Amino acid sequence: MITPDALLPLWEAHRAALEHPVRRIEFPAFGRVFDDRPYQLGVINLSRESSYRESIVHDVEAARYRARRMTIEGAAMVDIGAESTATTADVVDVDAQLSVLLPVVRALVDERIVVSVETYHTDVAVPALEAGARVVNLTGRVDDPALYEAIARHDAGLILCYTPGETARSGDDVPSAGAMIDQQMAFFRERLEIVTSAGVDKIWIDPGFGFALNLPDGPRRIRYQTDNLLQSFRFRELGWPVCVTMASSVYLFHDEARSAETGMAVLALFAKANLLRSHEVARVQPILDLLEICR
Repeated sequence: MITPDALLPLWEAHRAALEHPVRRIEFPAFGRVFDDRPYQLGVINLSRESSYRESIVHDVEAARYRARRMTIEGAAMVDIGAESTATTADVVDVDAQLSVLLPVVRALVDERIVVSVETYHTDVAVPALEAGARVVNLTGRVDDPALYEAIARHDAGLILCYTPGETARSGDDVPSAGAMIDQQMAFFRERLEIVTSAGVDKIWIDPGFGFALNLPDGPRRIRYQTDNLLQSFRFRELGWPVCVTMASSVYLFHDEARSAETGMAVLALFAKANLLRSHEVARVQPILDLLEICR
C-alpha cells in the first residue's frame, strides 16, 4: 500500500540514493536550466496510432499550437515521436518518420522551444539533431557510437530509457518485480559507460515503466508500474536526474483516464523525479506548483 508505513522503510533503506546529488543540465542557447527539482516534458505524437489520442497532431501547425500551449501551461521541454510504441501499431520506416518529424522539429526550434525526439534509430536521431533537436529520448539499446558522438557534438542531451528487449516495441517479458531494480541498474551502468565515453554529459535516467512492458492493462500492470515508480529515486545514485512517464490506466480510471497523470505526478514527486513526461501538462503543473509553494 502507498502509506507512510510502507514508504518510510523504503526511504530509510535507500536514504543514500534519496539524498544523492544529481547533475545540473543546461541548454544556454535556449536559456533553459534543469536543476534538482521537477520539470515537465510535454508529449506530441505524430503517429495516428498513438494510444493517447489527445497528444496526436496531424500537421506542423497543429504541432506548433500544441507545443506553444504546453509551454505556456508549464512544460520545460517538448517530446516528439513519429512512431507509436503500442503493441498493435505498425512499424514506421526511417524515411516516413523523418518526413513528418523534421518539419515539426524545425518549426518548434524556431519558436525557441527545447525539443526532444523519441526514437530508437540512429538514422532518425542524427537528422533530428541537425534540425535543432536538443535531446534524444532513446527508447532502445543502440550500440552505434555514431549516435552518442552526434549527441555530444551537438552539445545535446539524452534520455536513456530502460527496455527489457532491444527496443520499447520488442515485447520481451519484464523481470519479476523483485528483480526489476537490479536489472534496470545493471542496464544503466552498462549503457552509461558507452554514452559518457562518447562525450555525452547531459543525461536523464528513465526506468521505462511507462511503456507497454508486455503487460495487459489491469491490476498487475498498475502494481508493477507504481512499485517501480515509487522506487525510481534509487537511480539518483548514478548521479543523473531521473525522468518518468506519467502512466495512465483505462482499466482503473475509465472515462477519467485523462486525470490519471495527476495522481501519478503525486507519486513521482514522492520519488523525487526530475522530469515528468506528461500528456496532460495543464493537469500536472498545479501539483508541481504546490510542491514549489511548500518548498
